[in-house]
Amino acid sequence: MTDTTAYGHDLLFGTFVTPANRPVQHAVEQAVVADRAGLDLVTFQDHPYVAKFHDTSTLLAYVAARTERVRLAANVTSLPLRPPAVLARAVATLDQLSGGRIELGLGAGAFWDGIVAMGGPRRTPGESIEALEEAIEIIRGIWDAENGAVLSVRGKHYDVHGAKRGPAPAHPVGIWVGAYKPRILRMTGRVADGWLPSLSYLEGGASDLADMNRRIDDAAVGAGRDPRDIRRLLNIGPDLPAEQLADIALSYGTSGFIVASDDTATTERFAAEIAPAVRELVNRG
Repeated sequence: MTDTTAYGHDLLFGTFVTPANRPVQHAVEQAVVADRAGLDLVTFQDHPYVAKFHDTSTLLAYVAARTERVRLAANVTSLPLRPPAVLARAVATLDQLSGGRIELGLGAGAFWDGIVAMGGPRRTPGESIEALEEAIEIIRGIWDAENGAVLSVRGKHYDVHGAKRGPAPAHPVGIWVGAYKPRILRMTGRVADGWLPSLSYLEGGASDLADMNRRIDDAAVGAGRDPRDIRRLLNIGPDLPAEQLADIALSYGTSGFIVASDDTATTERFAAEIAPAVRELVNRG
C-alpha cells in the first residue's frame, strides 16, 4: 500500500452498493464480486425507512459471512434509528465474528419525515450534531471493555447510565462521519476517526475539499489532536478517471475512494484498472 498524502494514510478503494432487496441477493452478490476482485471495502447506505431496501445492519452481517477479506461499513449509519449503545455492541460483535473487518460510518440523520415515520426523533441540524457527538462518546465507552467502571453519559439526547462496557471490537474500528456543514465538520475534527462525504454533494466539486479539510484540521488541533489521525474518504461516481482521483489524493489528502456501483463490470474495472492506476500515479507524486 502507498503512504500517500500529508495525512499519511494508505490508499484504499471500495464500493458503495445500493441495499435493494429485489433481486433479494443482488447486493450480497455485488459485495462478493468486490471481495474477489481485491477491493478493500464494501459499503451500503442505511435508510431503515425505505421499504425497498434491506435492513443494512442485517445485510452487513450476512455479507460478512459470505466474504473473506473485504472490510465492510454502512455509508452511513442513520443514528436516529440506531441507539448508540446497542449499535456499539452490534458493531463490536460483527467485528469479532468477521475477524476485524468492520468500520463504522456514522451520520447525524437526514430524511426526517422517514425517520419520524419509523418512530425516531425529529431533530434540528444543531440537535442532530449534538446527538452525534454524544453517541460517539457512548460508542467508544461501550468498546472500552478494559475499563472496570460502568458507563454513564448524561447528554441532551442520550442518557446512558450504568451500562456495562464491552465487548471490545477485534480491531480499532474507525468512526467515519458523513459531514458537509461547518459545525459538523468541526465536530469531525474533534472526535471522529474519518470523514466520509460524497463528491456529488459538493457544490464546487473537489475544490471544496480544501476548505472543508481546513475546518476539520483546525478543530482537531484545537482539541489537541493530530489532523493526520482523521482519514479522508470520498464517495465517487463510476466515471472518474484515475488521473482525477490521483489529483484529489495528492491535492486534498483523500486516501479512500468508494465508487457507487451495483454492476459487476464496473466493480471489476475499478479494481483491475482504476485502483492500480491511481496508486501508480500517486507513487510518482
